Amino acid sequence: MNAKKPILNFIVLNKMWKQLSPAWKREISFALEKVAIYLKKDFSEKEVSVVFAGDQEVHDLNKTFRHKDKPTNVLSFPSDEENELGDIILAYETVIREAKESHTSAYNHTIHLIIHGFLHLLGYDHEEENEAEAMMNMEIQILKDLNINNPYEDK
Repeated sequence: MNAKKPILNFIVLNKMWKQLSPAWKREISFALEKVAIYLKKDFSEKEVSVVFAGDQEVHDLNKTFRHKDKPTNVLSFPSDEENELGDIILAYETVIREAKESHTSAYNHTIHLIIHGFLHLLGYDHEEENEAEAMMNMEIQILKDLNINNPYEDK
């Protein structure tokens, strides 16, 4: 079976995201194709929305749906619709701050978070230690295939 990427919808709520990479749509699509190959699954009939928001939008969603009164880097909301996997929502200010703190590029950190969010949409989680390790190992391998260093390694 050929692994295929999902249909992607890009929604830009915070214009600061546009400076990240001129080819971000193509690169995100390529990254999610790597996830499909890694998992040996065909997502070509499924839709995913990637929402480029700011801290305030993500803070509001995090407070409403997770009861956490703060922004976070990425949120994933699975869909109940048959051909929709769900939404991945990124918070610009938090993503940029974390990238600087971890001495990685904002672009690489964003790709990592999108992969992380996509895995959440597919049902992967990191609540239990064994689940966290499995999810982290998947992310590391997929990122390696994209020539992105292990984000969990101490710098």
